[in-house]
Amino acid sequence: MRQSLLLIVMLAVSLTAMGDQKLTGTYIGSACWDYGVNGIVGNGQSRAFDGNQNTYFATEERSYGWVGMDLGRQYVITKVGWRPRNDRTVGEERVKFAVFQGANKADFTDAVPIYMITERGKLGTMDYADVDCSMGFRYVRYVGPSGSRCNVADLEFYGHAGAGDDSNLWQPTNLPTVCINTIDSREPFDKETEIAGSVVIIDNHRIDTDKPMTVRERGNASRGFPKKPWRIKFDKKTDVLGSPGKAKKWSLVNNYGDKSLMRNIVAFEIARRVGMAYVPFCRPVDVFLNGEFKGNYQLCDKIDIRPGRVDITEMTAIETSGDALTGGYLMEIDAYASGNAMEWFTSSKGVPVTLHSPDYGVYLQYRYITGYFNDFEKKLYSTLFTSPTSGYRTVFDTESFLQHFIVNELSGNPDIYWSVYMYKDRLDPKIYTGPVWDFDLAFDNDVRVYPMNRKSAFLYQSGVMCANQMDVMARRILVDDRTTKSELSQMWSRLRNGGRLDQEAIGAFIDQTYKDIKASADLNFERWPILRQAVHQNPRTPNTYEEEITFVKNFVWERIEKLDGPSFMNLDPTVSSIDDVVSDADASGIYVSGRCIGVEGDVAFRVVSASGITVYSGSGTTPELQPGVYVVSRGLSPAVRVLVR
Repeated sequence: MRQSLLLIVMLAVSLTAMGDQKLTGTYIGSACWDYGVNGIVGNGQSRAFDGNQNTYFATEERSYGWVGMDLGRQYVITKVGWRPRNDRTVGEERVKFAVFQGANKADFTDAVPIYMITERGKLGTMDYADVDCSMGFRYVRYVGPSGSRCNVADLEFYGHAGAGDDSNLWQPTNLPTVCINTIDSREPFDKETEIAGSVVIIDNHRIDTDKPMTVRERGNASRGFPKKPWRIKFDKKTDVLGSPGKAKKWSLVNNYGDKSLMRNIVAFEIARRVGMAYVPFCRPVDVFLNGEFKGNYQLCDKIDIRPGRVDITEMTAIETSGDALTGGYLMEIDAYASGNAMEWFTSSKGVPVTLHSPDYGVYLQYRYITGYFNDFEKKLYSTLFTSPTSGYRTVFDTESFLQHFIVNELSGNPDIYWSVYMYKDRLDPKIYTGPVWDFDLAFDNDVRVYPMNRKSAFLYQSGVMCANQMDVMARRILVDDRTTKSELSQMWSRLRNGGRLDQEAIGAFIDQTYKDIKASADLNFERWPILRQAVHQNPRTPNTYEEEITFVKNFVWERIEKLDGPSFMNLDPTVSSIDDVVSDADASGIYVSGRCIGVEGDVAFRVVSASGITVYSGSGTTPELQPGVYVVSRGLSPAVRVLVR
């Protein structure tokens, strides 16, 4: 019996060994460079598979070089091996962050990573690693790390024949993995040229997205960093990673100067707590471009018009008259406007405005929104600018402006008025502010205004860079209109007293985000070892990632305390939050007619929006309101929550 059991075990081991054999195939890869003859040699890819530690494969190009095999059929890869070039000066280092990939297309546009080397190599030694990937591949390759010229002495692949499945794909960390593969491994190089290829997004070890796309660079100052920001564009509208909206265009934010890797994420969470109508979708991810590991990014919405993003009417090129001409428009007060390829204009007061949508170049639409913005300015700077019938509030929404202001002030964003998105919907007379965007310099990450919490005034009053005339516009709204100061205090007090801007709650969000990002951050700062270097506008250099997270948390705590003060938001502890209102209070006598709220009889009442702004005070019936939740209070009667659809 014991002999039979031993035989079964030996047979099982033998079958496993036979199934997961060392693989062979046709050698493929980048052209092989021979430093001895100082030129390209034919069939040089075989050097990576000859088992000789004294030969090696190399490429002339410093980056995106690769070598691999066409296995002839699909194999599930279970183990890989590598040996660095036998050179004491560069050999050991030039395998760190090399990536093994598998693909089923000969051009590797469907490639996914199956393993990444995260340690230096050992001269003369083959290192091995098990591969945890259930999918079978016909093509396998080794992509050298950036700047390495793909120097490697030997490679080995092990596995067994089969197509496998996509039930368990490899990821470097717990974050989603974004794999961008372009045709001929072309690297994006400007903001205009679209590079064709495909993208595979892996989440929870399964494929979330696998589609053709184009990619180009994005951003302004961030394009100057070694770690580049990109924009990807699908052929068809697509939702990714559970995003609320489908769209063709998506942003990959590089966060090179943000060593917390989460300043945007935290600011967007604050915007949700403040109650802004739209907050960008954002997920931290690990990114590979043509097999090279690029580090931690944020996959975000591109700010545009569509359901789940800025949800207003999307115009067509033929809508040039009547009601259709009134919207929707998406624009940006933009200090970079004159350098962009999109349509832009300078307002009558000198404010630079980029028109993001519509983007058809239709003159009548361009003329309409230019004239409408100039009319807003005319009303804002008139002597009767606070008139309820002819003032700027008839065409401008102060509630969204104050929400935007609170998010940027709390996060300490010195770009508060360098770039400001605004939009106007069809048949709606008002221009709205939002969504918020771009917080890489926020949370005290800008040497030009550091330390921010020692400033004695709001940011726009403290000498930060603003788009032309934006500081003047802000002062006109926030200071010259005395009603706004009270509204700002009310909004802040309701948010604070209701717990939406609670320091401990925001701190807990930062702690959880840190736990989610930590493994990816560790790899990112090995790939880009800049923690102790001042890059971009960094005012300080942390020794560790944890130190930067603690700094952000402390800043938020101190910032909220400062903004509570009488010289800033002037927190009123007696102002109740909408969350404190009893929803089943006596609502007798209160009615909703269309989008108007009324109270029967000659009874004075007050209507407050969810963000804490008084939108009506008087008797009878309110003007038409925007859809949302409102609180109606009448004298000593309990306040009532009312929904306007």
